[in-house]
Amino acid sequence: MFREGEIPGVTVREFREFRDHRGWLSELYRVDELGDYRVAMAYLSVTAPGIVRGPHEHAEQTDYFCFLGRFSLYLWDNRKGSPGYRNGKVIENADRLIVTVPPGVVHAYRNSGETEGIVLNFPDRLYAGWGKKERVDEVRYEDDPGSPFVIER
Repeated sequence: MFREGEIPGVTVREFREFRDHRGWLSELYRVDELGDYRVAMAYLSVTAPGIVRGPHEHAEQTDYFCFLGRFSLYLWDNRKGSPGYRNGKVIENADRLIVTVPPGVVHAYRNSGETEGIVLNFPDRLYAGWGKKERVDEVRYEDDPGSPFVIER
């Protein structure tokens, strides 16, 4: 289980939507707004209703998630020495939110909607390194029965 709390280094913001008669557009990221953060790759995932992805964490990678659909996002600070160590936070509806998750913050999300949901990620590390020849930067907890990072079913 986890307790409610803020997690240092995690940022959350709503999509900035620009609407007209055709629909809407949102800038997902702009280099001039990212500071020192540099995108290394991009991917899109589609998650079926009720499905959970995670929990897991990265030792070096920062994730830059963009949620489209009704997702519950679970976060736990697993950085020893952090003022938020082992604090948790749940964002019940992450639809159209952009969330950065730094290394050492355990994260998972569940599609809590009734239709497929889309998540785009723009991480600052390549999955499995250059040419996919390196160790994957993940510590996975979903199959660990002793994990303190539990998502209520």
